[in-house]
Amino acid sequence: VFCFMEKICFVVQRYGLEVNGGAELLCRLFAEHMKNLYEIEVLTTKAVDYITWKDEYKASEEVINSVLVRRFSVKKERNITEFNEINSRFMQNLLIKEQEWIDKQGPYVPELISYLQEHQNDYKIIIFFTYLYYPTVMGIKSVSQKSIVMPFAHDEPFLKMKIFNYVFLKPDGIVYSTDEEKNLINSKYHNEHIKSTLGGSGVDLPASVDAGRFKKKYGLENYIVYVGRIDEGKNCGEMFKFFAEYKKRNQNDIKLVLMGKPVMKIPHNPNIVSLGFVTDEDKFDGIAGAKALWLPSKFESLSMVVLEAMAVRTNVIVNGECEVLKGHCLKSNGAFYYNNYFEFEGELNYLLNPANAETVEQMKENAKHYVDENYQWSAITERLRRLIEEVS
Repeated sequence: VFCFMEKICFVVQRYGLEVNGGAELLCRLFAEHMKNLYEIEVLTTKAVDYITWKDEYKASEEVINSVLVRRFSVKKERNITEFNEINSRFMQNLLIKEQEWIDKQGPYVPELISYLQEHQNDYKIIIFFTYLYYPTVMGIKSVSQKSIVMPFAHDEPFLKMKIFNYVFLKPDGIVYSTDEEKNLINSKYHNEHIKSTLGGSGVDLPASVDAGRFKKKYGLENYIVYVGRIDEGKNCGEMFKFFAEYKKRNQNDIKLVLMGKPVMKIPHNPNIVSLGFVTDEDKFDGIAGAKALWLPSKFESLSMVVLEAMAVRTNVIVNGECEVLKGHCLKSNGAFYYNNYFEFEGELNYLLNPANAETVEQMKENAKHYVDENYQWSAITERLRRLIEEVS
């Protein structure tokens, strides 16, 4: 029997197997997990790099893992000097033209917006990923109906811009990644009347995770791990300072292992091992073998890597200034957060002390249970399906 599937559209700034940004990767995972429920189309750009938005994909259409992707050319690459200039004026509370900020922030794809306007009736619903970029702001502004946004917002100065009112007040539905994000946006926009649900992400573990394999490959034994872009914006500068201080004050052989692309200088320190970009197998094996995963970032809207560490029963230490990360710790009763160096040091030493092994094991168990209960794809796609049916 031929079954007609309704078509839904995802709009995101970058999309592809080479794209490993948080929200963009999440968009692809949602598309691939929902393709059995709906016919999915993705509208995106030809860019891979989010700094320049330079066109790199050649084809205007391709199919990735059974999902049709339509790509539009970025009409103006980001001029980083011009963008930094208008952004720094905004950060100093000086008056700026917000439309100009959005155009310069990019990716500037007017043709994507025109396509959306012409074809909006082809889709049951249009779902926009991340609030901060041109395709979402201009897209929600231009479709008259049936829009859902997954904002991935955290408490940052950009939310003061009036131009984002469209994003938070105009859509028919909002998918928040966490309770903390929902509370933040409700308090700023008083948009409780808009139908919403909790999204997040399912945690997909590889078939085999083997800590021994990683330790043997890299000659590592006793280490904590950081996974992600090595960047001032992720608070890695403070992480390096804290770790140097820790090594000065504690006589042990613990190392800090970094996995991810460095966009800042990594200090020369025999106890810091930078592996650069690693395979998925190495990532999961490395997390599983670590004494703890450390996430120093102050701004996260979900943090997949924290959930992945919890899922493979690795202890987690996060920055308590980030409400979302602190929320994972409190709700799971299975992870540590710190507010200053001394709390960090105390927590790491607590984890490493064999006398606390029983409590530490219980925390790992609690954390795994938290992920199993809240971050399975079947539950997440069902919540989104229900919201789609409600608002369309």
